[in-house]
Formats: sequence, structure tokens, C-alpha cells
Amino acid sequence: MAQLELFSHPGPGVRYRAGLCSTAALGLLLLWALTYLPPLLVAYRSQGLWLKQSTYVEQPTVQFQYEVLLVAMTGADPGSFLAWSTFPAFNRLQEDQLRVPLISTREEDKNHDGKMDQLHFKLELPLQSTEQVLAVQLILTFSYQLYVSVINGTSPFASDYDLTNIIAAYQDRNVTTVLSDPNPVWLVGRAADAPFVINATIRYPVEVILYQPGFWEMIKFAWIQYVSVLLIFLWVFDRIKIFVFQNQVLTTIPVLPVSSYKQHQS
Repeated sequence: MAQLELFSHPGPGVRYRAGLCSTAALGLLLLWALTYLPPLLVAYRSQGLWLKQSTYVEQPTVQFQYEVLLVAMTGADPGSFLAWSTFPAFNRLQEDQLRVPLISTREEDKNHDGKMDQLHFKLELPLQSTEQVLAVQLILTFSYQLYVSVINGTSPFASDYDLTNIIAAYQDRNVTTVLSDPNPVWLVGRAADAPFVINATIRYPVEVILYQPGFWEMIKFAWIQYVSVLLIFLWVFDRIKIFVFQNQVLTTIPVLPVSSYKQHQS
């Protein structure tokens, strides 16, 4: 029966040979299976083998488009409001409720990377001594990579400027941004001739983008998880094989290197 080299000790250089259908060959096959298959099961059961979703961080290119729509409520009645926008068609619909504010803006690139990081926005709405602002609806538009406006600035219809319709159109888009301010400050007690002031700093944070990884990215991630566990099993079972073959737990034919054989004969 033909003899196959089943294992070679890297230190002394001893090679261990046995038949293809011998107990030693079957035992080596079992050791091979115990070396390479359990790491796959460990990586899979740890819920970390396949990458189902991934994220990356990106600084978006955001710019204020200098489009503003303001509605300031001055009472509980339906007509108790003041309004203004940068859309002429909207302003024509307001009639007596139209009030032009003073607006100043400044965008700032704090880290000098060529992308704006925040917007300083200030709006001063002139009021009569008998008027008081109870609530404000304010819309500012920004370009965010690809800019598609949700406000039809050329429409003569009042429904196109309704806040409910604008928000609904915005929510239907695939990509949305959210302005989050958990601690707004509303100060009261202005002077009789003082305007109503909105002072805001809007920051453009780094975005964490969630996406579905491609096939090769999934394979690369799974390979890293598998190999990280496999290295431990290779180290352990390599020492098990050395013990098994050196102590002839599985019967084999040891073959000494030629130099060692000549020294033994002399």
C-alpha cells in the first residue's frame, strides 16, 4: 500500500507516513475538521460573520439657500398672524398680514476644510406696540449635496405654501435632515418699540450614513471574523498533532531526515 506523508514536525524535521485508508489518515482528517470547521461555527453563532448593515462618516456639503418663509402668530384668531418670505408669490397672498423683517446671516467654516460648519441666523420682525408674538413657524432651505426644493416659489396658490403640505412633501423624500434643538430659549418682556428677534446658530454636523454593504465587502468582513478565530484553533491543534504523532497515538512510520540518519549509522 502506498504510504503518504501525513505530518511533518517543523523542529526535528521528522516526517510521519501512513496508508491512505489507515487509522492515522482518518484521525488526521478528523483533526483537520476540528481545526477548520468550529471557527466557522463560532464566528457564525456570535452574530458577527455576515455584515448586514454598515456605516460610514461623512461631512456633508451644506449651504444656506437664502430662502425663508416666516409666519408669526399674534393671536388665537385665524387672521392674527404676520408673514413674509423670499417668495414674491407668497408675499402677494398675505395682503395686510405682510410684514418685512430685517435678516442677517453668516456661514462659517470653523475647521477650514472647504465645507461650511454652521450658520449664524438673525431675524428682526418689527411689531407695533399692541402686537405680541405668541408662536413662530420658520422655514429655511439648505442645499445638502443635491438640492431639491420642497417649496414651489413660483406657485400662486396658497395651498403650496401651507406648512402641512410642505412638511408632508419633505417627509416623502428619500433623504431628510432634522433640526434638533432640545433647549430653545424664549425671552419675554421686550420694549414697546423693539422688534421680535430670532437669533439662531445652526450647526452642520458630521453625518453617520447607514448603507447595505456589497458582496465583496461582506466576504472580506466574514473572512476577517473567521481567520481571527481560526488562528487560535490552528495554534491549539498544531500542538495536538505534534503530541499525537510524536507519541504514536496514531500509528505511523516516522521518517528521519537524511543527516540525522547518517549520524545515527556512524
